[in-house]
Amino acid sequence: MIAAPDAKSALPELTPPSRFNACDVRRRSERLKRLGEDVLAQEPDSGDFLLNPDIAASLKSRSARDAAVLVPIVRREPEATVLLTRRTDHLPSHAGQIAFPGGKIDADDNGPVAASLREAHEEIGLASESVDLLGFGDTYVTGSGYRIVPVVGLVEADPDLTVNRDEVAAIFEVPLSFLMDARNHHQGRRTWQGRERKFYVMPYYEHYIWGVTAGIVRTLYERMYES
Repeated sequence: MIAAPDAKSALPELTPPSRFNACDVRRRSERLKRLGEDVLAQEPDSGDFLLNPDIAASLKSRSARDAAVLVPIVRREPEATVLLTRRTDHLPSHAGQIAFPGGKIDADDNGPVAASLREAHEEIGLASESVDLLGFGDTYVTGSGYRIVPVVGLVEADPDLTVNRDEVAAIFEVPLSFLMDARNHHQGRRTWQGRERKFYVMPYYEHYIWGVTAGIVRTLYERMYES
C-alpha cells in the first residue's frame, strides 16, 4: 500500500523563479559530470538503494542493463521548465507512469548521449540538434535491473514535437522551481516481495511523479541545487 500525498489534492510548493532561468541552469551545470566521462565504467552513484540501504549490496553487484534518459530543460521565461512524458497504459513495463524520454542503450548507440537523443526523437520527435547538452547526472540503479544515465540538456521553448502514440500518452512541463525544491520531495512506501520499499513522490496537480523518475529528479537536486 502506498502512503504518500494524494496526486490530485496535493498543492505544489513554488519558489521564486529568479534562480531557475536558463542562465542559472547553465551555471549550475558545472556541477554535473562532464560529457566526456565514461560514466558506465564508474560505480553507480545513486539508485533505489538510497532509500532502501538493505538492498544496496545486491543492486550494485547485480548485472544491470544499461539505459539512458534525456532530462530536457526547456528555456522558458521567467523560469525554465522540465519536459516529462506519461507512458501509454498498454506498455509491458511501467505502463501509465511519468517518465523522461529514454530507454535501453543499444549496441549501435555510441553511449548514453546517443541513446538518450535517439529515444527522445523516437518517443516525442525531439530533434537531436535542438538539444544543448550540459552534462550527466548521477547514474541511477533501479530495482528492476537497469543502470540509467541521465543526460541533461537545454531545449528551446516550444520545440517542434511529434508524439509516438504507441509509447507516449501525453507530454507536459513542470516548473524547474517545483522539481528543485526539497519541500516537494515526499516519500512513499509500499510492500514489495514481502519487504517495505521506500521511494520519492512528487505530485504535481494531476501528475503523479514517483519511483525512478522522482529518484533521478532528487539526485539532480542534490547535485545542482542543494548547496
